[in-house]
Amino acid sequence: MNLEETARKIRTMEIRGAGRIARAAANALYVHSMEEKTTDLVHYRKKMNEAADLLVSTRPTAVSLPNAVNLVMRPLKNESDFLSARQNLEERALAFMKRSEEAVSRIGTIGARHIRDGDVVLTHCNSEAALACILMAHRQGMDIEVYATEVRPRNQGHITAKTLSDAGIKTNFIVDSAARYFMKEVDLCITGADAITVNGSVVNKIGTSQIALAAHEARVSFLVAAETYKFAPWTILGQRILIEERSSDEVIPAEMKNALPNVTVRNPTFDITPADYVDLIITEAGVYPPEMAYTVIKEQLHWDNEDMTSDLPYCEEE
Repeated sequence: MNLEETARKIRTMEIRGAGRIARAAANALYVHSMEEKTTDLVHYRKKMNEAADLLVSTRPTAVSLPNAVNLVMRPLKNESDFLSARQNLEERALAFMKRSEEAVSRIGTIGARHIRDGDVVLTHCNSEAALACILMAHRQGMDIEVYATEVRPRNQGHITAKTLSDAGIKTNFIVDSAARYFMKEVDLCITGADAITVNGSVVNKIGTSQIALAAHEARVSFLVAAETYKFAPWTILGQRILIEERSSDEVIPAEMKNALPNVTVRNPTFDITPADYVDLIITEAGVYPPEMAYTVIKEQLHWDNEDMTSDLPYCEEE
């Protein structure tokens, strides 16, 4: 799949889920590099930077996307030889894809330790990492039950429910607004994340913060499963994460909208869960309280202030 097709599929959510988006971006950079005909380093760097810009522009909230691009692209600025630059970039892209896939498996193993036999677990959206924890617990022989939300308006919960059902896990499929009603039957909440800020706040699918609030009220543990590349380095400097708002056509049909001339349909894709409502963040590098998000950014992503204030096109502020 070439660069333009990958960008289109990320933008239209044919490719969705922060981990899948990140791997798709790394693969697109790898393919684009392989297809580039130039042997001039300056031209190659320009073309790859343009490709990186295009990919990062497709989804403004999922920080896994710019992090993946940055991990592949960042050393390119210091390269002095074309062949070395090309080889190193392609090796980094392949390494990132491998790392991403292994991270989900590792998170599943670590996360399963926080699920007890007999637990009822609530999950929201379709998170590879959150599902990995639940599926691993099931494979280890734990008798668990899951509440899976519908996740309007794109219905990602349908994918989650099918995955759980195919695995043989007893699953209750509920509308998003029923989460608080059923919270009294839940022992543990596990969701994924599209971004995690330096103060431990979690940006995830719309509705997550309401579930976290209901869990907090009910004294139910709320865990977040996320790869380390979903932490947002730029928030160290106070940059806010832009919350993507998508087309109203995802919420109501165009003909219905035309019949409601005085109604504005709002369709934010994500919301922000305060760190106070998050008990633990499960990553491939271990389990952290939200207050240690800064440590993850510095030690796992190897970002420093120079990186975050540089004028690299794929690191620019929105």
